[in-house]
Amino acid sequence: MLTGTPFHSRTSALCQAQNWRRWAGHIVASSYELTHDWEYFAIRSRAALIDVSPLFKYLVRGPDARRFLNRVVTRDVEKCAEHQVLYTPWCNDDGKVIDDGTLSHLGPDTYRLTAAEPNLRWLLDNAPGFDVAIDDVTDTTAALAVQGPRSRDVLARVTGTSLDQLKFYYLTSAEIDGHPVTISRTGYTGDLGYEIWIDSEHAGALWDALVRAGSDYGLTPAGMLALDMARIEAGLLLIDVDYISAQKALIDLQFSSPFELGLGWAVRIDKGDFVGRRALEREKQTGSAWQFRGLEIQWDSLEQAYGEVGLPPQLPATAWRTSAPIYRGDAQVGYATSGCWSPILKKYIALAHLQSKHAAIGTRVTMEVTVEHQRRHAEAMVVQPRFFNPERKRSCP
Repeated sequence: MLTGTPFHSRTSALCQAQNWRRWAGHIVASSYELTHDWEYFAIRSRAALIDVSPLFKYLVRGPDARRFLNRVVTRDVEKCAEHQVLYTPWCNDDGKVIDDGTLSHLGPDTYRLTAAEPNLRWLLDNAPGFDVAIDDVTDTTAALAVQGPRSRDVLARVTGTSLDQLKFYYLTSAEIDGHPVTISRTGYTGDLGYEIWIDSEHAGALWDALVRAGSDYGLTPAGMLALDMARIEAGLLLIDVDYISAQKALIDLQFSSPFELGLGWAVRIDKGDFVGRRALEREKQTGSAWQFRGLEIQWDSLEQAYGEVGLPPQLPATAWRTSAPIYRGDAQVGYATSGCWSPILKKYIALAHLQSKHAAIGTRVTMEVTVEHQRRHAEAMVVQPRFFNPERKRSCP
């Protein structure tokens, strides 16, 4: 049965479009207004309020918590300081990605792992031999993302505390409206932003306090359509769209390793044994078959493809999540998985998987586009997938 998030009493009253989307057994707003444009620009120019409560959340505690987590994820948890956050994938024994999420070091022997899909059984299956407790706190922990260039100002007002020195991918404790919260400098937009974690019973009070504090900064509730565009601009992966979990994949072509997803930087082969290490060590030595890349579709080519049927280029109003073949010459060399017109970059962009020998930055390829029910090819340039990466995302004043 679908259910609302802890913020549903607030989001449902604001959702003029009644445009809802399923996310991990919950319903969340695709957009609050009839179109998502204003919400997208709130993320990039002001501040946006995004309900991310459906994320699966697991509290990992105990004397062996650090050692256990170091065994199941690819990052080196031994080097994760208290109040630090790590982004990490985790893999099966064959080194193929099961899921990805954030790991927050909340306190001594206490961590919170977020995931896009249910992972409790997999965590428990790997827990024997470790003195550790793993609890699913998905329903009891609400989460709001405050994203955008004015997000720091909003949080400073609502908490009465400066966040100027909170570093990228670190967290701190605070109070909002008298309720304890954890604030992490994390997000899924590629911009300056924070995520606020609170007991679900206080979710409504948190929302109201943020709305009051953000009124002078243009704080705007934003839905999944705006978030999808922002995460594509930032080159951020989405499970079941840009890759398939190793727990769902049915054939070899559907499995992906961290190296093939552009996450090689998050694999610490030298940290000691962990799930998938041997397979990943072999792949690091021999090379990967695929690479995750960005594509910039060339405007002149797109204009020509549409001009041949007497139309101007038809740009997608929302991000798309379909497979589009990528060619080099007459040979298919990969496929795009999601893309959009970037309003802030003024570019048509896509995320894609390319065979390694065709994945060099600067390579010219073509992407299949549909023009008036006919398949055409538009020229594209292979680029790094992080299209939008402002300095403010990481910097401290």
